[in-house]
Amino acid sequence: MRTSVPKGSRRDSFPGGSGVARLDRRTRSLVRRLRPGDIAVIDHIDLDRANAEAMVGAQVAAVINVAPSISGRYPNLGPQILLGAGIPLVDVDPAVFGLLREGDRLRIEGDRLWRDEELICRVLPLDAETVATATAAARGGMASQLEAFSVNAMEFIRREQGLLLDGVGMPPMKTSLEGRPVVIVTRTYDYAADLHRMKRFIRETEPVLIGVDAGADALLEAGYTPQVVLGDLDTMSDDVLCSGAEVIVRAPLEGRASGIDRLERLGVTCQVFPTSTASADAAMLLADARGARLIVTVGSHASLEEFLDEGHSSMASTFLTRLRVGRTLVDPRAVQRLYQSRVQTWQLLLVALAGLLAVALAVSATPIGQGWFGDLFSAVEDAWTGTMGWLW
Repeated sequence: MRTSVPKGSRRDSFPGGSGVARLDRRTRSLVRRLRPGDIAVIDHIDLDRANAEAMVGAQVAAVINVAPSISGRYPNLGPQILLGAGIPLVDVDPAVFGLLREGDRLRIEGDRLWRDEELICRVLPLDAETVATATAAARGGMASQLEAFSVNAMEFIRREQGLLLDGVGMPPMKTSLEGRPVVIVTRTYDYAADLHRMKRFIRETEPVLIGVDAGADALLEAGYTPQVVLGDLDTMSDDVLCSGAEVIVRAPLEGRASGIDRLERLGVTCQVFPTSTASADAAMLLADARGARLIVTVGSHASLEEFLDEGHSSMASTFLTRLRVGRTLVDPRAVQRLYQSRVQTWQLLLVALAGLLAVALAVSATPIGQGWFGDLFSAVEDAWTGTMGWLW
């Protein structure tokens, strides 16, 4: 698979992109390590929008996928996001992952992948036309995906019946949510725009802010401090974990949550939430069970394609959780349209002063008003003259 080329055959510019390789089969873990100009090497079938947007935010030079970026099962959104941002995306043979090492200097030239002067393999570049054609063809697979969803939903209900119906397994909380609005932030779909829409609502209602996975860091970046962070520790920075927020770690139903040792090193205590639900769904179920008056989800999906983009493992969790908490769940776009800002005290004072000024101007236009104001000005002048004379 690998061949070498003579020294001096390199070109000064490589239209496909070049940079340092960063590898991880868990894309969600990889995005935390990416730096501008890196080449992300992933193993992610049907690349989803959330991870694609995270790599765009990291300003990677290119993405190499050892799994099909579009398999045809459903019209996933990730490839469109990357190409729309001008980031090259190529698919390669799965064996290539074992040939590369963290820190390798890679470059992509057309349909070839190079490490320095060594040709690693041929690649399949994806362009806008290829992605559009594959996405259109994949729409035919949505029916089969919905059929698979029904099977997964039954399995999820069997596994999490106690949690969905009775709240079994939910951890205790120090933060009170009873009767309060709650804003749950995930770093997925349009989260930055959603946070901007929520700016006034957050300022005036002071909701409980829950950061889910990398959404906790998104809150910090937006200038907010979360009261609760929930999810997988490998998606959160030390700054978030040490911010004073209550930490709740999502753990598998069987087994120990990963990253607990890291919390011990940081001197941070946590509660463990054993569940197979997605982190965002666990946060919604917890908020609902603890009596939240309103739950607003920032960065959640809003279309069928985005729902399918969650993948088989999360579709049932996402759908059934929203059925469970539907009576209190609100989209941030709806909050922006329906929320009526409370009148501030300074606004009332400004209106009162404007009214008094209008009355004074009206009275000053009458003969009686002119006499009043003349007497007032004379009294002020006499007082001022007397004061100055006393000072001298």
